[in-house]
Parts: sequence; structure tokens; C-alpha cells
Amino acid sequence: MTVTPRFTGDASPYGGGDPYADYRTADFPFTHLVDLADRRLGAGVIAANDEFFAERENLLKPEPAAFDPERFGHKGKIMDGWETRRRRGASAAEPHPADEDHDWALVRLGAPGVVRGLVVDTAHFRGNYPQSVSVEATSLPGSPSPEDLLAPEVKWTTLVPRTAVGGHAANGFVVEAAQRFTHLRVNQHPDGGIARLRVHGEVVPDPAWLAALGTFDLVALENGGGVEDASDRFYSPATNTIAPGRSRKMDDGWETRRRRDKGNDWIRYRLVEQAEIRAVEIDTAYLKGNAAGWAQISVSDGEGGEPAELLPRTRLQPDTNHRFVLPEPVRGTHVRIDIFPDGGISRLRLFGSLTEQGETRLAARHVELGE
Repeated sequence: MTVTPRFTGDASPYGGGDPYADYRTADFPFTHLVDLADRRLGAGVIAANDEFFAERENLLKPEPAAFDPERFGHKGKIMDGWETRRRRGASAAEPHPADEDHDWALVRLGAPGVVRGLVVDTAHFRGNYPQSVSVEATSLPGSPSPEDLLAPEVKWTTLVPRTAVGGHAANGFVVEAAQRFTHLRVNQHPDGGIARLRVHGEVVPDPAWLAALGTFDLVALENGGGVEDASDRFYSPATNTIAPGRSRKMDDGWETRRRRDKGNDWIRYRLVEQAEIRAVEIDTAYLKGNAAGWAQISVSDGEGGEPAELLPRTRLQPDTNHRFVLPEPVRGTHVRIDIFPDGGISRLRLFGSLTEQGETRLAARHVELGE
């Protein structure tokens, strides 16, 4: 088992030039998984005990934290992250914070699920980052308020025990708790700033909600679909193709490098569970000179199932949403889209409903994970 890299201590003061030149980071084994705290999925930072220097909402911005050395406000340096004031002790005789003193923020996951790894990013917080962090999680139905979450009867599970972190670094943590969670409590001890929070894991949808929908997008991230593999992620991740909503710009889809051989590019998806697919959408929004020329889709039932044709090789148009109603429902658990010869698509939608077997397995997993 690979040991997760750890960073501690201050980074050097900013000396000019590229602020990321001395940023400390590593390849973590979980970052290929969906970010459950993605704003596009509906995540939010719903409360914090202190945000004196920088707002809590910055934690979930999708882009890397920016740094402007000249940007100051009435309260001091304006940072692109969540930053609290400096804590003080009880008296002149005890000027330092008590060991239990800390700041906290409550995060609503955009899609409830199993957390496999966390990144607490302190980018640009070089000498004003927390000494240590801890993260807890809970699962509450509905849309609980901060007061509901902070009620004494709510049970919180520790995902990351209190652990020293480093400044100007991506602090990654592997999570072992195999439960479905809806909310996190991020603690920084005793105070300081965190630039970004990423919560990587697997979406676990509510079976009752999907049953009420009947027909829905079987591969969408928010419904529990996922990308298992892709031939190329050069310009943008394949998971963009199953993100909510339509693409709003070119890099909000999936684009591959230009091929110079006779092969083609592809993505393999896992549906939320066994289902019958009835309709397909392939969107090339904002891909104008770089859209895929053709696409075909195959479906298989089970991990080792024999692939069958879902959609034959079909011409695609740039910047266009293509819709296909299938002549009859096609059953499966996995789907692969092949594009020819290269290029990209912005979204893939597969509309249908779960089979009886799929519903049963999904409900059993929901119970297994604590619901």
C-alpha cells in the first residue's frame, strides 16, 4: 500500500514570480473519483463560526486558488480561501489558545456518497495556515439547517483525525469509513486559512428518489453513474461528460489530443445500476472545430458481459445536441462510447429506468452504507 504523502511546516514567504512554483503537492490515489463537494452538484458551505478575513464559500470554488500580492482590504490581506482571525488565550497570563480551541465550517455535499479521499488545500497560506485539521461527517435526511447539524444528538464520524498540515500545500487524506454521508464538518486547529476543499468519492443516490423519477439519466454523476476509464484525458477529464447541466465553455466537456495514428478515443461508463436504456443524447456544445466526427455506443450487462450495439457509428455535428430514441429498450450495467477519430463531446445522457434487479441491489447497498 502506498503511503499518502504528508506536508508540514511553513512555506517560504512569497518572493515574486509564479506563486505556484514552490507549491507542494503529490499524486493521490483517489483524485480520479468524483468531487462530492462540487458546486455543480449542488454542494455548499452552509455555515462557519468565523470568516473574518476570507469567506467560507471560497472553499468550494472549482478553479485553483489565485494569489494577488497587492490585494488588501480594510481588514487586511484578501485571500482566495476561507480564513479566520487569530485566536487568543483567556488572559495575559494565558495568551495562547487552549488545545481544544478551533474554527469550523459545515459543508453540504452536492451528492451524498462514500468519501474515499480528501484534499485540504492551503495554497498561498504560507504562514497563516492551520497547525492541524480534522474532518467529521454525518448523514441527515432532507435539507437540514446549520442548527439541525449542530444539535447535540447528531452523530459525527471522524474521517480525518486531528493531523498536522503544511502551508502552501495539497494535504491529502485517504478515508476508510465505508458509509454514506451528506455533510462534513471541517475543523482547523486553532485558526488560520484553507484555500480549497476537495471531497473525492462515490455517489450513492437515494433509491426512493430515483423510483419517484421513474425515467432518469442513468449515467449522470448526481444519480450515481461514473466513468471507469478513458483513452485520453489530455485537455479535460472524462467525468465532465456526465456533469449536471449543459456545457458552458469548451473545457467543460471532454477533449482529447489530436491522434496521429489510425486508432480512436473512448470512455467507459458504469450506470447507477442495471437498467433499461430508452434514449440517448450526445452533446458537442462549444466544441466547434474539435468535435468528434462520429460516435458509436455499446452496452454490456455485468463486468464481463459481451458488448452489444446501442447506437451504430453516427455522424456528429459541431456545437450540437444530438438526440436518439432507441427502437426498443436495451438492458445493461456498463456503456462505452467510441468517438472517431478523436476530438470530444461535452455531455452524454442515457435515459431509462432501473430493472427490478437493479432496484433491489441499489436498495441493498443503501442499507449497507448506513441508510
